[in-house]
Amino acid sequence: MGVFLTVLGIVVIVAGLMDMFHTLLHPSGQGRLSRLVLSAVWKVSKAAGHRAGSAVGPAAMVAVILLWVASQGVGWALVWYPHVPGGFMYSSGVDPANYPDAVEALYVSFVTLSTLGYGDVVATDPWIRAASPFEALTGFALLTAALTWFTQIYPPLSRRRALALELKGLADAGYAEAIGELDAATASRVLDTLTADVKKVSVDFTQHTEGFYFQESDPDLSLARQLPYALRLVDAAMARPEAAARLSAQRLSSALEQLGSEIKEDFVGTGENPGEVFAAYAGEHGQSPRT
Repeated sequence: MGVFLTVLGIVVIVAGLMDMFHTLLHPSGQGRLSRLVLSAVWKVSKAAGHRAGSAVGPAAMVAVILLWVASQGVGWALVWYPHVPGGFMYSSGVDPANYPDAVEALYVSFVTLSTLGYGDVVATDPWIRAASPFEALTGFALLTAALTWFTQIYPPLSRRRALALELKGLADAGYAEAIGELDAATASRVLDTLTADVKKVSVDFTQHTEGFYFQESDPDLSLARQLPYALRLVDAAMARPEAAARLSAQRLSSALEQLGSEIKEDFVGTGENPGEVFAAYAGEHGQSPRT
């Protein structure tokens, strides 16, 4: 039984660490466990009409971090459990007989993970003494990972909001209706700028999938609402006779198709074309797509 629990604990520990790696460091940014938690929190919020608003994304990330902490704490507790209480020395006033072995293993694990070091329980088994510092290092890595994750999500969100505001500004100015009257160089420059911004957002959705679960309470900042207007710009520019304008429109169309493919594959799972995908994206965020 001791060997089985040790192996099971190692599996749980490795699974949690791998999820952290794939979520924070892997180019795809897709840890399986974290995606399940993020998706579950999002579905609950959607079922409730997104009443939590912009708090959904941060709450989902906190839930993922708690999952990582639990995986490490429980995993190491399974490793320590076969050695409780014989592998530890207790300070005066602490009688291990007063506590169930499972509870004691969890206590030792989480105290070590948090690097609190109360000193009331000290490992005496040489193997435990050699292994326990690795749990402390894991706890330090968890703290660093949590801070890093919350820090790195805001630049992608800023780029997404900036693109939404740009599209809103163009829509408010009636740019799609007026694009036929502009000179080709000006139209191409605007479309090329949008293309670059759309590509950045597409990469953000690939590397920072948690960003999808951040809902904007302000419709003006919601890319889910503003994004369909980019398709109108493409259609209007494609009607121009100048090759430069049509080429820029084709590049923007390609970037929108790539973004739509990313959103469909990883998040909404529906839509035969970018227009349908963006409509589903807006629906997920409780927004009416702007066309």
